[in-house]
Amino acid sequence: MKKSVLTFLVIISVASIIIAVLILPNLSRTFFLLNNRSNFISRGPVVKGSNIALIKPTFTGAAYHNSFYKFYFIYVSLPHVRKNVTTSLNLLSSKVTNQTSKSSSNYTFNYLPEHLKTILPNSNIHVLTDADADYGSIFFNNGTNRYDVVILGHQEYETQREYDNLKRFVANGGTIVLMDGNAFYAQVKYDRTTHTITLVKGHGWAFNGKSAWRSVGERWPNETSQWVGSNYLCYSCNVTFANNPFHYKHHEEQYLTNPKDLILLNYNTSITKKDSKPVKILIATYILNYKKGKVIALGIFSDDIITNRKFIKYFDGLLLRYVKV
Repeated sequence: MKKSVLTFLVIISVASIIIAVLILPNLSRTFFLLNNRSNFISRGPVVKGSNIALIKPTFTGAAYHNSFYKFYFIYVSLPHVRKNVTTSLNLLSSKVTNQTSKSSSNYTFNYLPEHLKTILPNSNIHVLTDADADYGSIFFNNGTNRYDVVILGHQEYETQREYDNLKRFVANGGTIVLMDGNAFYAQVKYDRTTHTITLVKGHGWAFNGKSAWRSVGERWPNETSQWVGSNYLCYSCNVTFANNPFHYKHHEEQYLTNPKDLILLNYNTSITKKDSKPVKILIATYILNYKKGKVIALGIFSDDIITNRKFIKYFDGLLLRYVKV
């Protein structure tokens, strides 16, 4: 009798261990996935082990750091400057660091790297800077793409070389995810020795190193429309969003300018100017296929809502469905 009881207790103990070690973890994981299925389930194919690069908008950060915008402010009261400006030109150059700020997608680049490791555990996540992209670090020596996906933030200021490299990356078959509006608005040059950017053209001005004069707003409007699919709208205008699932507030957006854009989420937007009726303007999350690759643009300034639960679920779904990750 004692032997039977002992045998029974041993069987119960072994069974408990099996349940604890083998069954419960799988049940827990299944429960977790079911409750987070919007983050993990995709209707599109998933390829393991892809390389993803996030490029910090460090040139934009430098432009906003006590330099370009001080110059703009000084001459904002002179909207029709005809002669060349030769004073305060030191403000049109600025030191570049690897730090981000509110003006250079700080929230996105603090949040996304670890978040991407969670939803894409088999992918390799890398964080680069504008200087890296300018140097060509997104390519192998033979010119092919080093990464499958490049994620951009508030890339307002670009060198010609970085702009061309990003366009080439898409043409080669890569995917660019454009998180924020006001992209590719002005051209700067980058001194790799002094780690300094200097304005060249855009944001209403041109600068040759000796004098500055009034010039274009957006640097590459037609070319950007061709391969990115949209252009910068405005900052100070009155924009309303009739379809606003993320409770987003107007900041800086892209409006669609390419008929080949595939709209994924239309924000049903209108813009109102002084003494005029609201006019419809197309702001949307969309995809544009360009040569062998594609651009996925959120259309809004996603850095403002990067931790919004509805938005991040939507963003995760975009990656899982439309990007080979």
